[in-house]
Amino acid sequence: MAGFSLRLPNELEEKLDQEARREGVARSEVARVAIAEFLARRERERFLAAFVAEARAGYGDPAIRGEALAIAEEALPLDNEALDRAEGRSRASAPALPRSRSKRR
Repeated sequence: MAGFSLRLPNELEEKLDQEARREGVARSEVARVAIAEFLARRERERFLAAFVAEARAGYGDPAIRGEALAIAEEALPLDNEALDRAEGRSRASAPALPRSRSKRR
């Protein structure tokens, strides 16, 4: 597994420490989960943006294109919300982290 170092503002580091203590896992586990979720969300957003671009480009009739675009743009936040719920998390809360046996920091 590759590693890297990261400088955090003091306030963010304290929040990271608090979350790790609350969940009983290492700070690196909290960071791994956060990064994985961020990257997955960005991938979904890029996919849906491509979907919207396809809808814009693919429909020649302006009336049909407008309707398709409205549907595609409406689907973006709903899709993200549905995926978050299916994965067991809400927009306002962080996901549960796996518990480790060693409690670091």
